[in-house]
Amino acid sequence: MDGTTEAPGEDWGPFGRPLFEDPSARALSRVGVVDVGSNSVRMVVFDGAARSPAYFFNEKVMCGLGQGLSSTGRLNPKGSERAMAALKRFALLAEGMKMAPLTCVATAAVREAEDGAEFQAAVLRETGLRLHVIDGEEEARLSAQGVLLGWPEAEGLVCDIGGSSMELAEVAGGGIGRRVTSPLGPFRLQQVEGGPKALKTHIAAIMAGLKAQIGRQHDRIYLVGGSWRAIARLDMERRNYPMTVLHEYRMTPASLLETVDWIGQNDLAVLRARTGTSAERMDLVPLAAQVLAELIRTFRPKELDVSSYGIREGLLYEQMPDRLRRRDPLVEACRFAEATQARLPGFGRRLYDFLLPIFAKAPPERLRIIKAACLLHDTSWRTHPDYRAEACFDNVTRANLGGLGHPDRIFLGLALLHRYKNSRAGSRMEPMFALLPPEDQRDAEILGKAMRFGAMFSIQSPDEAGRLKLYPKKKVLELVLNPADEALFGEVTAARFASLATAMGVTTKVRSAGTA
Repeated sequence: MDGTTEAPGEDWGPFGRPLFEDPSARALSRVGVVDVGSNSVRMVVFDGAARSPAYFFNEKVMCGLGQGLSSTGRLNPKGSERAMAALKRFALLAEGMKMAPLTCVATAAVREAEDGAEFQAAVLRETGLRLHVIDGEEEARLSAQGVLLGWPEAEGLVCDIGGSSMELAEVAGGGIGRRVTSPLGPFRLQQVEGGPKALKTHIAAIMAGLKAQIGRQHDRIYLVGGSWRAIARLDMERRNYPMTVLHEYRMTPASLLETVDWIGQNDLAVLRARTGTSAERMDLVPLAAQVLAELIRTFRPKELDVSSYGIREGLLYEQMPDRLRRRDPLVEACRFAEATQARLPGFGRRLYDFLLPIFAKAPPERLRIIKAACLLHDTSWRTHPDYRAEACFDNVTRANLGGLGHPDRIFLGLALLHRYKNSRAGSRMEPMFALLPPEDQRDAEILGKAMRFGAMFSIQSPDEAGRLKLYPKKKVLELVLNPADEALFGEVTAARFASLATAMGVTTKVRSAGTA
């Protein structure tokens, strides 16, 4: 967005002027979104790759706007004060970042409170920010689009829980199907009378109604919302899971039900300290856990996956033309990283082309990881050599990357570790390596050593200086040199070529083009 003044009466929708007027655009320049929810008010500023934006700025205030709403019919007074203070700050921050007007979306609390319109008017008057209040089905649709931003191939049911409501939406084939909303937010459930048995019956009755509206045949459920993420973090803690990246963390129904029981048997203050969860969030976890248990029992999914992307990312996806949506978010993020951080932008594609004969039989899902690795192979060059290998692994396994599950993160991180280091033995990252089967660890090592060799072989165009040929039956890896570039195959290059061959379990052959 460029801040251009809109013509009178021109309605561009919640985002103002279109963000992606050029479908071939690769980069996005500082787009700010504010999500005024029932529990939290958050401002996010996106930047970076257009198809896989990074978080330039991200701040959340737990205001509790919807606390007590179901009994009073009005926004929580203290929550309104805190929300207004946060919005005033966000407006000034946006001004300081020289961004176009923030896009502000309000959900269940503001749309349902009798003083919601009054709050909207006050926000506009005091901050200049216009709150766009969306209904439950629109909230479900935008959350589902957020999941599609990170998971283009997502198929199943998106479940977004907020403070006052819970939404469900079907996703399949890059599109969104049926959408429903419900009063299953923890703030609403706090007002249910009659004790634990009445609460359980209440949740089950509403969940049964949701099943009737949207169907039960959904093998995978994508979980969106802070309460779900808090429960997933507790699941990691219970299992002693070695990674703490929540996006694309995958859980089985059995594991989650064990975690729900485990939460009920432990002191919440102790769990909060162990996981770094805020007090405001942890207070809602027991109720959210009850909803999650009933969700599992009602819909019987085979898998539940955490999505860190939701409404805010869904608003970006809304603006994307189909051509942009069809791009791979992982490859686009890596391409942007190479363009802004590598010594020789563009080299990654040439390195990929050079190494491709080694991986000719790799399936498409592995080839995209190989391409990502080649694009990232030199983006950590400024790190001190003593720490570069593990920094590469650390960066990838913790990075905000869409389209990348946890095993793929480990594979990509291991490959980049071996780009700079022959051995991974003794690494402090070893507990995470175990998330990959031994054969995948070996393949990641081969990829890393292949990149290490290719990057050393030619600093300009390895695919022009020579070509690789793999003879699997003979177990021979051949390098055919361009006669004009034979001097590139020096002592260090030869050592790295030999190291690659050892990892592959093959012998080497080097010859000049035109010779047998």
